[in-house]
Amino acid sequence: MKTWREECAVFGAWNHEEAARLAYLGLYAMQHRGQESAGIVSLHAGEHRVHKGLGLVVDVFKEPELCELKGRVSIGHVRYSTTGENRIVNAQPMVAGLLNGPVAIAHNGNLVNAKIIRKKLQAQGAIFQGTNDTECVLHLISHISSDDFVTSVKSVLPQLEGAFSFVFLSHREMVCVRDRYGFRPLVLGKKKNDQGEDAWVVASETCAFDLIDAQYVREIEPGEIFWVDEKGAHSEKWTHSIHSAKCVFEHVYFSRPDSVVFGQSVYESRKAFGRWLAKESGVAADVVIPVPDSGVPAAIGYSAESGIPFEFGIIRNHYVGRTFIQPHQSVRDIGVKIKLNPQRAVLSGKKVIVVDDSLVRGTTSQKIVRLIRQAGAKEIHVRIASPPTVGPCYYGVDTPQKSQLIAAHQSLEEIRAFIEADSLAYLSLDGLFSAVGEGREEGRENNALKNKEKSYCAACFNGEYPTPLFE
Repeated sequence: MKTWREECAVFGAWNHEEAARLAYLGLYAMQHRGQESAGIVSLHAGEHRVHKGLGLVVDVFKEPELCELKGRVSIGHVRYSTTGENRIVNAQPMVAGLLNGPVAIAHNGNLVNAKIIRKKLQAQGAIFQGTNDTECVLHLISHISSDDFVTSVKSVLPQLEGAFSFVFLSHREMVCVRDRYGFRPLVLGKKKNDQGEDAWVVASETCAFDLIDAQYVREIEPGEIFWVDEKGAHSEKWTHSIHSAKCVFEHVYFSRPDSVVFGQSVYESRKAFGRWLAKESGVAADVVIPVPDSGVPAAIGYSAESGIPFEFGIIRNHYVGRTFIQPHQSVRDIGVKIKLNPQRAVLSGKKVIVVDDSLVRGTTSQKIVRLIRQAGAKEIHVRIASPPTVGPCYYGVDTPQKSQLIAAHQSLEEIRAFIEADSLAYLSLDGLFSAVGEGREEGRENNALKNKEKSYCAACFNGEYPTPLFE
């Protein structure tokens, strides 16, 4: 099944004199969620002002562009497409002039029935400019005859299946929506404006609030529609069919470690992954090292639980862009070497535990093991702070097709041999769910663990998809 999978972040600001600049900073803080395009739409005198471009936030927006984005309201978006469709027409927020006024939408997530909706709309004469699923939502809203924009949005939402955290901007209100499963995070905050009044802000992660000095208020709940207009803030449930399926991969890898996601510190979750990993698959060694930067918190947790010293055995070059000019193939593994460099003084003659957040295809892990071996390591024990990835994500995280996932078709021993490690172990599903909040005591059954398992989507690890998957 082919879907339009995208990793994204959304942001919104209402009633602030620097709304567009708040959006710029918020998107900058969430750049890790999307590096291919960025956009901001502001509302000024009842009209939308739009600037979008391909590339990083700092490259898309300069002072002249920000000065043009006037108004006390804005929404923004950063995007990373996973289908190769990195075109300006797919950049968000997407905008449209509807019968009742201008509408802009920023979307984080994936609609698994987008293909069906798109075909139905095309059969009715709809013309699409791009290839992403968000455009379908604008078309559906255009078919609703209500003069009230919130009513129009509520009428469309039951037709959507899958993951969506939306921020809409009409000419009268900012509207925030989360799907009934709560797949992707969406948080609400406040800060004071130049008149001493509350300005509302919304973002995919709390790290955006830290940068703009906003106060975290709460999550937008699964199945909730929240909107703010001249009369104030409003909230209601757009559906009472709530089936919590928060994406556990947000805690494994996707979110920034300094964010609070689904009510829990990501950094603390990742340290807990490492602690559980040490309990489940400890091994005698001289040093624990992370694969930087994603493996650092888990390695700290592993070291603390095992008592084995933590060291930075691999140094990451933070100034490497997404592309670089490669020399001739006589230099082996240049793609990894230019980013990661092993420290011989830390590794030579040592039994080394290497902690990483996940293992997907296995090719990068193999190259890292070889680098550590070349640096003189005596033994290399790879520990993965998440379960084996056995299925793709259809809800907004970039994972390969199942055929490319090494754990989907090879045994643990076969994977160990492929990456050339002396041993390999993954975090168990029980350990994963224990680490994200409601664990079980060792040796005792605990209903809290089962409840926690039911509240998260871990389909990439257990193959249990919470929604239908449409062809």
